[in-house]
Amino acid sequence: MSWDIRFVVGLDFGTTFSGFSYCHKDDKTIKTNTEWPGATGEFKTNTVLQYDENLNVKSWGYPALAKRPKRNFDINEQKYVAELFKLHLGDLNDSLKPNLPNGLEYKKTIVDYLREIGKWIKMTIKKDWPHFDETKFFEQVLLVLTVPAEYSEKAKAIMRDCVHQAELIDERNSDKLQFTTEPEAAAIHCRDSLGEHDLTCGTIFMIVDCGGGTVDLTTRKLLDGNRLGEVTERIGDFCGSSFVDGEFIKYLRRELGNEAINLLRDNFYGQMQFLVQSFCQNAKLPFTGDDQNFCYEINLEEVSPVLLQYVSGERRQRMEAAEWLIKLDYNTIKSMFDPVVERILRMMHTQIENTSGVLITPEKRKTNIIFLVGGFSQSAYLQKRIKEEFSGYNISVPNNPIAAISRGAAIYGKSFSETDMLDMDGQFSIIDSRILRYTYGIRVYKSGEGFLFKSLAKRGDEVRINEAFSVRVQPSHPFQSTGLFEIYFTRSFSARTCEETGMKLFGKLKIDWSDDKHVMDRPTTFKLAFGKMELKATAQNENNGQTYQTSFDLQDDE
Repeated sequence: MSWDIRFVVGLDFGTTFSGFSYCHKDDKTIKTNTEWPGATGEFKTNTVLQYDENLNVKSWGYPALAKRPKRNFDINEQKYVAELFKLHLGDLNDSLKPNLPNGLEYKKTIVDYLREIGKWIKMTIKKDWPHFDETKFFEQVLLVLTVPAEYSEKAKAIMRDCVHQAELIDERNSDKLQFTTEPEAAAIHCRDSLGEHDLTCGTIFMIVDCGGGTVDLTTRKLLDGNRLGEVTERIGDFCGSSFVDGEFIKYLRRELGNEAINLLRDNFYGQMQFLVQSFCQNAKLPFTGDDQNFCYEINLEEVSPVLLQYVSGERRQRMEAAEWLIKLDYNTIKSMFDPVVERILRMMHTQIENTSGVLITPEKRKTNIIFLVGGFSQSAYLQKRIKEEFSGYNISVPNNPIAAISRGAAIYGKSFSETDMLDMDGQFSIIDSRILRYTYGIRVYKSGEGFLFKSLAKRGDEVRINEAFSVRVQPSHPFQSTGLFEIYFTRSFSARTCEETGMKLFGKLKIDWSDDKHVMDRPTTFKLAFGKMELKATAQNENNGQTYQTSFDLQDDE
């Protein structure tokens, strides 16, 4: 790998908001961008796009948000708005994935958004370093993109394709694009803020990363050399702040009818978006759970006038009698938060139980920390519930938790040039180890038993970065001229065959056994190595030294 990195950018492409942090490789200061189209002083901008009728990007970020509708508004102005499109990459039920306007394909929206924020990144670097040559962006800028811990290898491959199409890397497999998970980036940022707690090597801390779409939990241990080890398997779920918005929409469906909301969504999405914006600004963000007199009154005639024509029957009579006012009282708003908050609390309890008592021991509770990061972590109500539920623990919300992920990603990327962070292969590794979420292995033939699943690394194992697991194999018959290694993964701890439920094909590696093909004794060493964000497979023919390596062909059903 040849490096001529001058600048590092940590990009937090989020479900509802996105932001980036950046630095020059020779500068110790990490900067977080706070200037955006139409907004200033904010660490992130909205992950929203507005298209024209030809599906060309008209605006992005804050300016793409629908504005308060007027009586004689332009229908098309609010029709082609796309948001929450990142949710299409997750393993979600289709009913929870957002509809996109006019048949837009979600990959196009991701590419379009990355292209627009990429232009802003280039402009920002140029503004801070006037000598920066934008034509050398591909050579001189290392982009570290964060992804949810729950993303499959296929989702990460799609993201790489999108970054390439957005012209942020010149080749699909460019090493100038690196991935790290959102909780790992958050852990790196929190690690650098541990000094205020006067903590030392061996400190255990949990990261609760509450974003717009996902909530990811990981438990880390501070190791020698300021490295981070993973204590237990990370947990992730789709229960971020956008799902509170979803509960609000469910409430409107009950009050106004499914058909009314569907027609509003399909024909005037901008007004539906503005309706949700108003709820967020006036109810979700200021709600603390402390004031039982708190309420928010929605005047539908002002916030979404076109919705009125879609309400019918008894519901219309009731709303006309109420002069189209909907009052959300304390209990109603609380009921929108609680299903989402309860899922987060259950995840935290599970993660603590899985640490085998490391965090649960009473005498250790105050010396270990639970960090809350991500945009949703700024919710006063969520903080209140977590602090009540885990009152015996040291709960910490770092400064500017909404920027924690992009800043951690930038630190991660910057440390590529730090010689004290090189691993045994000369590769940078600030993350020392991970806990496997899957069991990995290959399909092998065993005489008398047929084809079986040979486990190489099991779910729950702690693996060092770039640690390899190997097995020695040979042809199954003397006339075999090629070998095909089929790599599978499963959530099962003790799978026996590759046909079991939940078993998925990860990729294939083909090797040449044509030399001495009439000989059974052609030993080959097969290895799986767990890199920073990739799984690499290699096979070496021990007779002639030939080595093969794969760049997985990901399966459609992964």
